[in-house]
Amino acid sequence: MKLTILGCHAATPRTLSNPSAQALEVGKNIFLIDCGEATQVQLRKNKVRFARINQVFISHLHGDHVFGLVGLISTFMLLGRKNPLHLYGPVGLKEFILVQLKLVGAWSAYDLIFHELSSTEPELIFENDQVSVTTIPLNHRVYTNGFLFVEKPGIRKLDREAAKRYEVESCYLRNAVLGKDVPNARGELVKAEWITYPPPPVKSYAYCSDTAYSEAIIPIVKGVSAMYHESTFLDEHFDLAGKTGHSTAKQAAAIAKSAGISMLILGHYSTRYDSLEHFKNEAQEIFDNVELAQDGKVFEF
Repeated sequence: MKLTILGCHAATPRTLSNPSAQALEVGKNIFLIDCGEATQVQLRKNKVRFARINQVFISHLHGDHVFGLVGLISTFMLLGRKNPLHLYGPVGLKEFILVQLKLVGAWSAYDLIFHELSSTEPELIFENDQVSVTTIPLNHRVYTNGFLFVEKPGIRKLDREAAKRYEVESCYLRNAVLGKDVPNARGELVKAEWITYPPPPVKSYAYCSDTAYSEAIIPIVKGVSAMYHESTFLDEHFDLAGKTGHSTAKQAAAIAKSAGISMLILGHYSTRYDSLEHFKNEAQEIFDNVELAQDGKVFEF
């Protein structure tokens, strides 16, 4: 998995910071997660190929997470896109996009396929042979979801010496690396794990956009390879976090610790603070492996 942070600051765009947007690469897929203003500029700046984006996941309909989407859709039109674009987000996303396109008289030559979400329970919303995507219900001022991306297990690796010892003919080796038991030259069944190595560990990524502290997400994100969790405020503004439906860096770290995740990525910072290092320092009082999201930063896990 390769994660490119396109924007990670709260509220308004500035010259050196952008609102929420991320590109997640899993195998041949590039998923766009949220689409604040200037997302398409950030995609170009970070050399993310537009043509490989076929799914867009919108956490909620606040402007700093969605105001860049109609512009990106329009640019896809100008570039002659033909592939359908699947858009996942709250009920109202379809109206939000189509009204804007109607008023400017712009209609796409490619299909816009809307998958509007309303469930307050986790639900599987996308799946192919490489990855599954499940919603993470969050606690914000409006209906909001995070998204959990989980790789499918890869194929096993052949142990050629073991295959030779068990006298398995070459025509069966493909089935063995796919995890199937195969016959040997004497007609005996050879278990796949006897002649192959396990596939690489499955990786997972949890995107927890705007949310107040919520222990309800802990079982959903338990043990993930990496989790992005909003940290709008430092501890000195703890009271503001609860009132506005946001979290502090320490609260994000508490979720990470309880869920036993491998890496915590902080983001969605309020612009009232003079240094992002304050967020990392406070979070590390509770959870060790903390990284700071920054525009243009790439994480591989």
